[in-house]
Amino acid sequence: MSKKAYHTFIPPANALVCTIASSIITPGLDDIQRVFHVSAEVSLLPYVLYVLGLAAGPLLAGPCSEHFGRRAVYFTGMPMFALFILGAGFSNNIASLIICRFFAGVFGSPGLTIGGATLSDIWLPKDRAIPWAIYVTTPFLGPTIGPLVGGFVVLGTDWRWTQWTILFFTVAAFGPTLGMSETYKSIILRRRAKMRGEASAVKTGPWFNPRAIHTFVTKLLTRPIHMALTEPVVGLFSLYIALNFGMVYGFFAAFPYVFAEAYNFEIGSTGLMFLGLGIGSLVGCGIMMVFARVIFRPQVIRARELGKEVPPEKRLYLAMMGSVCLPVSLFWFAWSVQARVHWICPVIAEGVFGCGNLLIFMAATLYIMDFYGPLYGASANGANNLARYSVAAAFPLFIVQIYKALGTGWATSLLGFISVLLMPIPWAFYVYGPRFRQNSGYAKA
Repeated sequence: MSKKAYHTFIPPANALVCTIASSIITPGLDDIQRVFHVSAEVSLLPYVLYVLGLAAGPLLAGPCSEHFGRRAVYFTGMPMFALFILGAGFSNNIASLIICRFFAGVFGSPGLTIGGATLSDIWLPKDRAIPWAIYVTTPFLGPTIGPLVGGFVVLGTDWRWTQWTILFFTVAAFGPTLGMSETYKSIILRRRAKMRGEASAVKTGPWFNPRAIHTFVTKLLTRPIHMALTEPVVGLFSLYIALNFGMVYGFFAAFPYVFAEAYNFEIGSTGLMFLGLGIGSLVGCGIMMVFARVIFRPQVIRARELGKEVPPEKRLYLAMMGSVCLPVSLFWFAWSVQARVHWICPVIAEGVFGCGNLLIFMAATLYIMDFYGPLYGASANGANNLARYSVAAAFPLFIVQIYKALGTGWATSLLGFISVLLMPIPWAFYVYGPRFRQNSGYAKA
C-alpha cells in the first residue's frame, strides 16, 4: 500500500506543475505586449501555444507509454519541460518565447496524458475512485493557482519570473519521480521474460525493426484519433469535455477584462477571483470521494458476492449531476456580473462551475478507463486530452472579443446555452452504454 501511495503521488504532482505553467503567464501578458512591442492578440500566443502543446503531446505520450512503459515517458518529459521553461524565461523576442512555451507544453503533457493509465495500472477498479479524484483535481487546481501566483509575481518583478517560478515547482514534482518503478503490466512481463532468456521477449527495439516502426506509426500514433472518430463514447465525451475546458481557459483570458470592467479590479485582485474555480474543484473532489466510499464501493462488493461485475455506466451518476451544474452556474455568473451585484456572487457561481466541470471530467475518464481497460484506455484518454486542449487553445483567441461585443450577460449565457445542448450526453450513455460496449472492437479487445 505504501508503494501504491508513493506512485499515486507522481502523476498529480506532474499534472499540477504543467497546468500551473499554462496560466501563470496570463497576468504578464500586458508586460509581454509592452516589452516585445506586439499586439494584444500576439501577446496571447505564448499562453495559447503552450495549451496547444498540451494537446499535441498526448499523440506521442499515450502510445509511447503503452510501448515503452510509463516510467520512460515520465523520465523523458519533465527534464525537457524544465529546459524549455528555462528557455522561455530567457527569451529575447516573442518568437523564441512562443516556441519554447509550445515545446514546454508538449513535454509537460505526460502527467496529464498517462496519469490515469498509471493509476489504472496499480489500483483495482473498486479502489480506483479516490486516487483518481486526487489526480483529476490537480489539472483543475493548477490553472486556478497560476493566475494567483503569476499576478503577485508580475506585481513584484516582471513576466520572466512567472517562468522561472515554475522551475521550483518542477524540482519538487520531479524528485519523487526518480524513485518510480515501472507500472505497466505488458512492459513488466516483457522484462521478466527477457531476464529469463525467452526468445519471444528478446527482440530488437521498434526503432530497428521496419515492421514494428510501421505498426507504431499506423496504429499507436494514430489510435487516439481513430478512437475519437469511430468510438461514440470517446468522440462525444471528448467533445463535451473539450468545450468545458475551452470555457475554463477562455475565462483565464476574459476574467481580467470582466472583473476590471465590472468591479475595477487590478491584477492581484483579479487573480484572487480564480479561487472560486479552485474551491469548486476541491468540493467536486470531496463529492467524488464520498460517492466512491458510500455508493460505488458497496455496489462492487454486492456484485462480487453474486459473481457479477458493476457495469461502467454506474460511474456516470456524477457526470449527470455535473451536467446540470454547468448551465446553472453559467447563467448565474452571467447575470450577477451584469447586474453588478457583490463580487462574491459570481465567484460562488464559478465554484459551482468548477465543481460540475470536475464531476463530468472525473466520471467520464473513469468510465472510459473501465470501458476500454488499460490496454486502450491511455489512447482513449489521449484523444480526450488532444480534443480538450486543442479547444482550450482556441477559446482565448476570441473570448474577449465576444465579451466586448455582447456584454458579460449575453456572452456567458451563450456558453450556458452550449452547456444545455451538451447536457444529455452522460444521460444517453447511461442508457445506451451497454449496447455501445457490445459493438466496440476496442472494448472487446
